[in-house]
Amino acid sequence: MLYQKIILAGGNGYLGQVLADFYKNLSIEIFILSRKSAPDNENIKTLIWDGHTEGDWKYNLEGADMLVNLCGKNVNCRYTKANQEEIINSRVNPTLLLGKLIGKMENPPKLWINITSATIYRHAEDRPQDEEMGEIGYGFSIDVCQKWESNFFHTNTPHTRKIALRMGIVLGKKDGAFPRLLNLARLGLGGKQGDGQQYISWVHEQDAARCTEWLMQHEEMTGIINCTAPEPIKNNDFMASLRKIYGVPFGLPSPAWLLEIGAMLIGTETELILKSRWVLPKRLSDGKFSFQYPKAEYAMKDIISTKA
Repeated sequence: MLYQKIILAGGNGYLGQVLADFYKNLSIEIFILSRKSAPDNENIKTLIWDGHTEGDWKYNLEGADMLVNLCGKNVNCRYTKANQEEIINSRVNPTLLLGKLIGKMENPPKLWINITSATIYRHAEDRPQDEEMGEIGYGFSIDVCQKWESNFFHTNTPHTRKIALRMGIVLGKKDGAFPRLLNLARLGLGGKQGDGQQYISWVHEQDAARCTEWLMQHEEMTGIINCTAPEPIKNNDFMASLRKIYGVPFGLPSPAWLLEIGAMLIGTETELILKSRWVLPKRLSDGKFSFQYPKAEYAMKDIISTKA
């Protein structure tokens, strides 16, 4: 199927580029809303916006098959007061702006997906979390997700279907968590992090992209949907599989106290590594969405064998 128009708000980041590459042969036009200009690439065009004021870019939203909002400051930083404010505002403000504009359109986007985060669920080592039985956690990251989703669903867009896609850790070769973990393994530091019992809820980048097209085609799907592979994996097992597939015989572990020192030195938070995210994609599974990479080792083999 050939789509008329796909909009990627904040689409100049890693996942945005994955989606642009995925749709470039499936859509007549792709528009990326970005703070920075970029040269046009075939049918992919970049429109300048700042995420909180209206501009001529808004006219391109009309008639879109899908709008994907990926806006948000990277959470890979220390949670200082200034960073916390920017993390929240960079998510909430674009969401409110898009909602305001879409609500006034005669021909608004058919589907609006806000890419939120599976980290909204509590630290879970006892049982998995899904859209029906999942329990919301506590702390700054969860507060961000709740404000983000609340503002999203409270925007008045009666003619646009809305989905909050709670994304797991996206695995791919070019960016994200995987290249960093692979570098640790290469350096002999690819052992477990912390006690290694925390779960990783992940998704291969191609399944993340394929999921959005599947959601376009299934008009009954709305509301909150988890985008994670159906088989989460413990950190210890993930790192062991990574070492085995890459051919590294050993990996030194990183205890929690060492991770805290390292996090302070590189300006990040240990929560990104030590929180147990045991999340299942119940609604996708119930809807018979087929994951190409249901197991972490399948995803790793694909990514490692793919040329950069």
